Amino acid sequence: MRLILGLDPGLAATGWGVIVAEGNRLRHIAHGTVKTSATAPLAERLVALHDGLMTVIGDHGATEAAVEEVFVNANPQSTLKLGQARGVVLLCSARAGLPVAEYATRLVKKALTGVGSASKDQVQAMVERLLPGVKVVGADAADALAVAIAHAHLGASLRKGLL
Repeated sequence: MRLILGLDPGLAATGWGVIVAEGNRLRHIAHGTVKTSATAPLAERLVALHDGLMTVIGDHGATEAAVEEVFVNANPQSTLKLGQARGVVLLCSARAGLPVAEYATRLVKKALTGVGSASKDQVQAMVERLLPGVKVVGADAADALAVAIAHAHLGASLRKGLL
């Protein structure tokens, strides 16, 4: 049994989702979003993100983490802030002793929908189909659950060095 924490980094909102993977069977545990105040100074936002994520990790006892990789925005400032939030996400996971896998957005989309250019709505629909009975609240949490599901399916290939 693997308890996987999926993370979709963002400074304003970092999505998270926890699933159990037993072979090919998946089960939803919890999901949500850690939000920061847009009016707070950057350092305070990073601390709030850290504290929120450490609470999530402590509450759910994941055994491994999967993180969506950063994509480059047209706005360099936005990319930099996203990178800083991603650094906090990686730090929290590593600090908790979780092995961390990283996946490109296109690979996550392809693993779930079969198409690397799938829309957010398509990804969320597949998340809800693969985790029956779950109504995902928010696009960031849906993306985080998608990363966790992709990791559950692709993790063996990653460990073998095939990805």
